Amino acid sequence: MSRIGGFLIVGALALPLLPAARLHLISGTPTATGSIGGTVVSEGATPLAGAVITVLGTALRAVTGTDGTYRIDSVPAGEARVTARMLGRHPATLTVRVEAGGLTRADFSLRTDPLRLEEMVVGGKAGALHKMAAMSASRDALRGFNTEEYRRIYENAWQAPGQHPLSTFSIDVDAASYTNIRRFVSRGQLPVKDAVRVEEMINYFPYDYAPPSGEDPFSVTTELGVAPWKPGHRLALIGLQSRRIPMEALPPNNLVFLLDVSGSMDQPDKLPLVKAAFRLLVNQLRPADRVAIVVYAGAAGVVLPSTGGDRKDVILDAIEALEAGGSTAGAQGILLAYETARRHFLPNGNNRVILATDGDFNVGVSSEGELTRLIEEQREHGVFLTVLGFGVGNLKDAKMEQLADKGNGHYAYVNDIMEARKVFVQELGATLLTVAKDVKIQVEFNPRKVQAYRLIGYENRLLADEDFNNDAKDAGELGAGHAVTALYEIVPTGVPLDVSVGSVDPLKYQTPSPDTRSAGGTGEWMTVKLRFKAPIGSTSRLISGTIEGEPSSPSESFRFASAVAGVGMLLRGSEQAGSATYASLAALAAGARGTDRDGYRAEFVRLTETIDLLSRQHAVGVKDRP
Repeated sequence: MSRIGGFLIVGALALPLLPAARLHLISGTPTATGSIGGTVVSEGATPLAGAVITVLGTALRAVTGTDGTYRIDSVPAGEARVTARMLGRHPATLTVRVEAGGLTRADFSLRTDPLRLEEMVVGGKAGALHKMAAMSASRDALRGFNTEEYRRIYENAWQAPGQHPLSTFSIDVDAASYTNIRRFVSRGQLPVKDAVRVEEMINYFPYDYAPPSGEDPFSVTTELGVAPWKPGHRLALIGLQSRRIPMEALPPNNLVFLLDVSGSMDQPDKLPLVKAAFRLLVNQLRPADRVAIVVYAGAAGVVLPSTGGDRKDVILDAIEALEAGGSTAGAQGILLAYETARRHFLPNGNNRVILATDGDFNVGVSSEGELTRLIEEQREHGVFLTVLGFGVGNLKDAKMEQLADKGNGHYAYVNDIMEARKVFVQELGATLLTVAKDVKIQVEFNPRKVQAYRLIGYENRLLADEDFNNDAKDAGELGAGHAVTALYEIVPTGVPLDVSVGSVDPLKYQTPSPDTRSAGGTGEWMTVKLRFKAPIGSTSRLISGTIEGEPSSPSESFRFASAVAGVGMLLRGSEQAGSATYASLAALAAGARGTDRDGYRAEFVRLTETIDLLSRQHAVGVKDRP
């Protein structure tokens, strides 16, 4: 590994946590209460995240976390009927006896029900949107047709350095795709191919990159190793790590919560989860911070004027009072949110709108062009936008990613309270504070070492080579504590060329360029250059370095990132996956878990094993079709 020089909570509750034992007043009579908790698994004993657990006859419910666990407090003592529901699975009901002050166990095993969810992919021309259509009779699952949308992705092609010596792209810190894939799998489905963005899978995880030590806001780490799916190929890793900043050291925040309360949000994994998630953020606020709440449904309105972070009770009460209903005036809500943020602008602070929605903008001025122009204008005035997606059935993935990109923020998908904790507690600095904007990477390949290369992922972040030096060209933002990883697959010079790089006829009117095979030191594979601006700057800075030497013993970060990339390629049905299998990649990831303090890597191993089982079932189903 080398550096470029100079560079727990149990379960996923949809309700606030309450003491395990307390007294309720029912018709004036004190009633003792207890708790119900347990796990929800598939028929193969795989933990199911996102299952909805309800105590029948009450408003009490919870949503399972990534480990399949849940807990419901304040349940009246006595006999209770508890139901577990999940999209694509048969519901189950248990009758238990709740003891006052105690915890009653209720475990569920939910069988797959293929009749509850049917998936349809609608093809189209370049740039067309792929839609999933589904129906479910369950009110707590999907209501009517599934209108989720994903933009078509075309995998990056192989390039020859003699014809295309430069590769240029914008960084991407979004991680929504990985969480969305996890949601699909938890419901017994393989994800739609265009829901899989490999770079967002890789960048979901923290890596052991050295922190920045100089003036630059991030460090750059590089590594060269063997591609696990094609031993004759190489992988070049480029890793960026920004400085981690604790909450107490962040500048004051001027936040506007822009919350979708339209009728489509009236589902357990939508508005109730939004409330639980934002309660976590409110609990992190300091007296110097300010929060306003804007909501939108049939119309938009301010339900809480800008309020100091020391008045948490007022902010929490405003969140708790929210209810869903009506259509979706999303564009009107964004206008009002930005107006509110500007009114309380902090010149030396973090000014940000945090949008939480299932993604629909179907009333008012809602064309992507008008919305993005508005958001681009506001980012130039120092108000940034973070976008959080919630729920199943209405997710407008492409639109939400684009809005966050244009707003100098990032896009995350929150499918349970544990993911909300990751976004609003563990990675709060990255969520709230941008430390570098318009971060671009340009790599020049040395044809003496490289005869073909391809960038893995980042298909919707590619830039023209000329854009690298153009400070007017927008690119990605890096938050405090963010890590960004990019992988290039390389066919070394001197080995059989087993990929297609394309060719053009010899030029008639141009003078051939000199042979570049004599250029560059024999040990240099590539030169890596990065440009970035300060969060409020307009002129970029340049740093650069080289990747040299031969592959050595790969680091844990390299092995784990390559395993994640391989799983992403398999999910996309990539022709470049070579000899990779889910089993081999799960084993590779398992051997690179490291300390894994938060269990994210262990969860990925289990997820990959589950995907392996689902893919085998899918293959059998396809084979059995007439």
